[in-house]
Amino acid sequence: MHLLPAWLMLAAITATAQTPPADLARKNGCLSCHGLVHKQVGPGFAQIAERYRNDAEAPARLAGKIRDGSVGTWGRVIMPRQAHVTENDARALAQWVLSQPAPR
Repeated sequence: MHLLPAWLMLAAITATAQTPPADLARKNGCLSCHGLVHKQVGPGFAQIAERYRNDAEAPARLAGKIRDGSVGTWGRVIMPRQAHVTENDARALAQWVLSQPAPR
């Protein structure tokens, strides 16, 4: 039986461990512009979820907007590119945003 060096095992575990989406949102500065429920600079996550609740294409489209940016979807507010966010993280963030309960 061949054993992997401890550093290689730790690297493999770290690579497969997934950061919770709420932590990704904090880490990537999403909460600087978006509130969980209500608009700050951009719409609140609950508002986004409400708009796209029955849209099967929304997860992929929102992941693209996270990475590529957009303008005009919510008025004149610009969503800047977040090219530093990986595709996997963008998909996780989009799914998390879309899972938010309706605003009250």
